[in-house]
Amino acid sequence: MTEKKVILTGDRPTGKLHIGHYVGSLKNRVELQNTGDYETFIMIADMQALTDNARDPEKIRNSLIQVALDYLAVGLDPAKSTMFVQSQIPALSELTQHYMNLVSVARLERNPTVKTEIKQKSFGQSIPAGFFTYPVSQAADITAFKADTVPVGDDQEPMLEQTREIVRSFNSIYQKDVLVEPEGYFPPKGMGRIPGLDGNAKMSKSLGNAIYLADDEDTIQKKVMSMYTDPQHIRVEDPGHIEGNTVFTYLDIFDPDQQKVQELKEQYQAGGLGDVKIKRYLNEVLQNELRPIRERREKFAADIPGVYQILKNGSDKANQIAEQTLKEVRDAIGINYFDKF
Repeated sequence: MTEKKVILTGDRPTGKLHIGHYVGSLKNRVELQNTGDYETFIMIADMQALTDNARDPEKIRNSLIQVALDYLAVGLDPAKSTMFVQSQIPALSELTQHYMNLVSVARLERNPTVKTEIKQKSFGQSIPAGFFTYPVSQAADITAFKADTVPVGDDQEPMLEQTREIVRSFNSIYQKDVLVEPEGYFPPKGMGRIPGLDGNAKMSKSLGNAIYLADDEDTIQKKVMSMYTDPQHIRVEDPGHIEGNTVFTYLDIFDPDQQKVQELKEQYQAGGLGDVKIKRYLNEVLQNELRPIRERREKFAADIPGVYQILKNGSDKANQIAEQTLKEVRDAIGINYFDKF
């Protein structure tokens, strides 16, 4: 029997998840989970979220259950995937400490993902040390479960390369192949990120331009009707532009009837199709996609203690595996001083 590959993936609990997360990662996770070819670990990365939210821990606590509900709503199954909470796995912190000794400050400063996020968050000279070193923490998360497959967006490739460097350094220095070098699993081209409702290149909680998996029908409709289209398309009879038109971008992603989408594009470009009509059509498409997700979410939300139990069970299982990896790391370094007594 072929040994299953191991997947490690997850999200920071800083709010409810939106359709950008769904398209970019969640849908893909469900498909991989259901193949039966992978041992899947899905982490709610609350420790990582605290690196830049330490002064607002309530935000993280409240968001944790929301993220768990979103996971269950899209079809992640605790019988097939191990869902766990990062802070409940003590071994991850010790692994991070060991790995930090193998990484220079200069190397962390060169990490493109870290540089970009530091700029986006406007830290200036007040970068929290935990945030600065979170690529090392990610390496601990991945290697603790010996994950060889890590689903990520293209912008996270530098983080993955940092993990591979740590694995190679550790195995070389301590002359034992304890850690596994991971590979990225990337979404199909063009599916990794969808624009926000306002036409911004990124859908984001902080920008307020997102449709959430938990949004009700009325909220989704209002958001769709407010979406950015073609600012030059003033009258129905005017020819419209498809490029940069968020409504058509969403139809390309979500509408299973791509022949109809092509017909709508041609009609819009020729003139005679109004923005209101295509927005109403997009609303129907999104409602059909999101309704079963919302209904499953409501079902799980009716039993919050049950959701916490799922996370506890997953964390207990993850803890045992991470502890075994930590023991192997300690053995390799030679700090298992008392095992012989």
